[in-house]
Amino acid sequence: MARIVKGGLIQCANPINDESVPVAEIRKAGLEKHIPLIEEAGKAGVQVLCLQEIFDGPYFCCSQDKRWYEAAEAVPGPMTDLMSEYAKKYSMVIVVPTYEREQAGVYYNTAAVIDADGKYLGKYRKNHIPQTSGFWEKFFFKPGNLGYPVFETAYAKVGVYICYDRHFPEGARLLGLNGAEIVMNPSATVAGLSQYLWKLEQPAHAVANGYFMGCINRVGTEAPWDIGKFYGSSYFVDPRGAFLAEASEDKDEMITAEMNLDVIEEVRQVWQFYRDRRPETYDEMVELI
Repeated sequence: MARIVKGGLIQCANPINDESVPVAEIRKAGLEKHIPLIEEAGKAGVQVLCLQEIFDGPYFCCSQDKRWYEAAEAVPGPMTDLMSEYAKKYSMVIVVPTYEREQAGVYYNTAAVIDADGKYLGKYRKNHIPQTSGFWEKFFFKPGNLGYPVFETAYAKVGVYICYDRHFPEGARLLGLNGAEIVMNPSATVAGLSQYLWKLEQPAHAVANGYFMGCINRVGTEAPWDIGKFYGSSYFVDPRGAFLAEASEDKDEMITAEMNLDVIEEVRQVWQFYRDRRPETYDEMVELI
């Protein structure tokens, strides 16, 4: 019998874009906007759901406003506890991108993975952190220090890559080597410089590594920060690079796709990228050259 897993992705516009509103109120509004879509996913039979990067607020990294440190919390913590209830209610794995405070002054861009029984399985911390005009992420996040974990969930082996990570094939390969069958990439990316890469890099990772990917981007503009237009276009792609489902550029929505995990082995039997690797020749890749 084929191993069919139903995946879901949620893309959303941030509901409150006003610097005068307290951070806690902005986060509450962002969460409340997502809850109906999470419920929709559960009722639709989604088995593995992923939310967008920093889902319960704006992409605050386009500023250097220290008040956003208030948005961080422990992982596991209140947000993972809440999402655990929805995971149990619908027997649904949930990948929850959030802003993690490990200790005073130490923060990470993190995604927690919660199994279908509500159990917290662990987390991934974004490894590649940009620092450029409009993307001041090193002001808010330390680079990840947990490697590229893969989580054995009730339905599939799930890995996570976050936003800027997608430009780096090395981590995408390690997720495959660690056994990932589905890799989720929650993002916050705007129209302009990298939009043409949105449908190139991640299908390429899926093909090069023989797994499925779910790629999430938010929608709308977030004045007063005015970093640009978040263009949505969230999608699922299979190990052959075929698009299974795609969202709009401008609507809040939850999309689903059925992923036949047996296709992974079929593809890997044809394209022997793992067999034909030459890791003994790759030393220079990990040297500071």
